[in-house]
Amino acid sequence: MTLSRAGSPFSTIDRVEDLASLRAGPVEPLKAEDFLLTGPSRHLALQDPVGGLLARCSLWRARDAHGEPTTAGLIGHYAALDADAGRALLEHASDWHRSEGCDRVIGPMDGSTWHRYRLLTERGTEPTFFLEPDNPDDWPRHFADAGFAPLATYTSALNSDLRQFDPRSDRRRSELERKGITIRTIDVERFHVDLAAIHELSLAAFADNFLFSPISLEAFVASYIPIRPLLVPELVLLAEQRGQLVGFIFAIPDLMESARGEPRRTVVLKSLAVHPSCAGIGLGGLLVDDCQRAASKLGFERAIHALMHETNLSRRISARYGTVIRRYTLYEKSLVRE
Repeated sequence: MTLSRAGSPFSTIDRVEDLASLRAGPVEPLKAEDFLLTGPSRHLALQDPVGGLLARCSLWRARDAHGEPTTAGLIGHYAALDADAGRALLEHASDWHRSEGCDRVIGPMDGSTWHRYRLLTERGTEPTFFLEPDNPDDWPRHFADAGFAPLATYTSALNSDLRQFDPRSDRRRSELERKGITIRTIDVERFHVDLAAIHELSLAAFADNFLFSPISLEAFVASYIPIRPLLVPELVLLAEQRGQLVGFIFAIPDLMESARGEPRRTVVLKSLAVHPSCAGIGLGGLLVDDCQRAASKLGFERAIHALMHETNLSRRISARYGTVIRRYTLYEKSLVRE
């Protein structure tokens, strides 16, 4: 199947090896490692014979909380030169999902919520932080022009003063210790062992999250291996109860500051999880407070609470310390013809 835009062919790619046939233009081709990590059903590319790649995206069938296929299609790995190229790409991708029996399509999402998804839609004044999804400011319009509407919103917040702390933490720590819960840092010498425990807990803790689908241990580990050398153990805390992991918080220095030639003063709180059996006892709040205290002792001054869904508990914890600096949007389009 082909699509033309000023004589430009539209290519369908089903194998990672075929990515090499795409020629860079205003848009860079998808990296082979991203294709392999997320395993799309196919990849679409809109090319100009003279100017190279104009737009690209990948397609998946969404999975439910049990890993079974749903009637929703996903569009991810999105990039486009302009609104015309983007609309053509998104409409073609939507038509393909409709032909496969989908009744709606969601994007941008690179296969699942375990990988990159959402568009940055309110940038604010803070510069981009490490591991934050970024995109040109006109991309939300591409989705709107192609008939997509907001499905969910997310925020990132900034705690600009790590000297503030939760006065309830010491009492809460004592209460949790009486329940057999203790907190330690990640063991970098047993990184794969701790990561396997984090994976198992994540599946249980996030099972009720919006658009959750499971991920294999192999894929989970593969996503964390690249950032292992960047870890600061004091910023990755694990809560255990009688040897079982029941909570964790994962934070990492904002390496974008160093890349901009700025002093290192910010940490990014990327993930927080508590086992459902320990919900409501203050463990999540204690993990956030302990992580921020550890960051302060290391000389950091600020913390970014990253990419929180509008209804997540983490957002309520974050509100004790920080203010919203960024908003993101995930989009949806109905494929049911009226």
